[in-house]
Amino acid sequence: MEVRARLTGVPVRAPGSGALWVLPVLWTVGLGLWGLSREHSVWRDEAATWQVARRSTADIWHLLGQVDAVHGLYYLLMHAVFACFGPGTTALRLPSVLAMAVAAACVTLIGQRLAGNWAGLGAGTALGLLPAVQFHLQEGRPYALVMAGAAVSTLLLVGLLERPAPWRWAAYGVTVLLCGLLNWLSLLVLAAHAVTLCRVRARRGTWARWAAASAAAVAGTAPLILFSLRQSEQISWIPPLTWHMLIGPAILLAIGTLGALLDRPRPGAPSVTAVALPLLAVPLVALAAISLIKPLFLDRYILFGHLGLALLIGTALATAVHAARPRFPRAATLILPLVLLVATAALLPYSLARRSPESRVDDVLAAADRVHHLKRPGDAVLFIPAARRDTALVSPGAFTGLRDIALAESPVASGTLKGVEAPPARITTAIPHCARILLVTDAPGVAKPASARRDMAKKAALRQYFTPVADETVRGRRVTVYERLPEPGRGPSRSGRLQP
Repeated sequence: MEVRARLTGVPVRAPGSGALWVLPVLWTVGLGLWGLSREHSVWRDEAATWQVARRSTADIWHLLGQVDAVHGLYYLLMHAVFACFGPGTTALRLPSVLAMAVAAACVTLIGQRLAGNWAGLGAGTALGLLPAVQFHLQEGRPYALVMAGAAVSTLLLVGLLERPAPWRWAAYGVTVLLCGLLNWLSLLVLAAHAVTLCRVRARRGTWARWAAASAAAVAGTAPLILFSLRQSEQISWIPPLTWHMLIGPAILLAIGTLGALLDRPRPGAPSVTAVALPLLAVPLVALAAISLIKPLFLDRYILFGHLGLALLIGTALATAVHAARPRFPRAATLILPLVLLVATAALLPYSLARRSPESRVDDVLAAADRVHHLKRPGDAVLFIPAARRDTALVSPGAFTGLRDIALAESPVASGTLKGVEAPPARITTAIPHCARILLVTDAPGVAKPASARRDMAKKAALRQYFTPVADETVRGRRVTVYERLPEPGRGPSRSGRLQP
């Protein structure tokens, strides 16, 4: 059946199988649930989600006024999830799994609508296997949710090219707005959609309605953008853009371009290339251009571009099926499952690695477990740098009975992620009065040289007054136990001293 597109004036074939999207959804959910807990590990980025989501709504609003406003909507969403299901690795990551399943359903429907069932099925199943998608499929951060929103907005746009309706334009604008509130760099999807409208030669009325919906979404996100720019210090660690950072994206563009060359659009219908290639390329190029002014180039900010890559892979697979069908009708139907099987086997080492604790830079929960076993009543604790206090914020029970001698104001009271520490002089005054101190810091292979005055003061005082008696490194974190040196004239000094 064909439907006349009112906006473009070209016929678009309606999808032939309405339930085809169920298979990619089940496939993606299966990939997401596989090894979801990562051996009960949580790394530093997820620890931020965990500890903020456990605060009250009022405390979260207080935090957003100081830092991380760009993730405010996500934190409030995860607060609701934790309130309903309790904190845990499943509650932390399951929203990302479900969001990626929504994205898989959307690319299936887009591919099916534009190029047929094989293209849709190929795109939907390919999405979950893409390496970057596998990483964020099980990540307690907002990027999978942004990807789902971008997929829904793209599906709505494709539907509007076929059958315009006011409610669809409203839904499009609201979806883009929600994406922007989750991460305002997701508004780059609008630039990709603008290129798509150019490619399909949309009519003036289509442009006007798209511009109105887009402007409303941008206007709704503008307050967040302006406010979060005041907190730009929190992304000052992002390095300037260099050519080697573009090698991976260039490879993805090459794969996508090959898929575009294999695209065989239906006569008179918008092609997959017109939708997918801009979705893959435009946000990438735009973010690279922005990063020449302000370093912002992180692939997770434009993860939604992989929707375009999956669509182009799907249409390439469909082209192979259609080319083989006239001479090998039975074998043609096996192309997609065989390619899926081979790709799954080839990516199996990567998939297993992504589901291990070692796939992330550290493990907050493992360090907290070591603290729990090494501590004694009356011990003190120090963190270098202060951001490693996330170990205690995620697992407060492991730190029960320990005195945080550097902390002047708690993270909740100060509206920060790591709290406010006392001046260096006050910390160095407190350290000698302790009998034992547990130091939580980064593992040698991960740690950066101490540069903050407080951290240098902590290290200097520990070297002067203490000797390490236990030192354990576990999954990117290091826990060292220090005991007070005997005062001169009251006993022999300890031997076998370790380096702090």
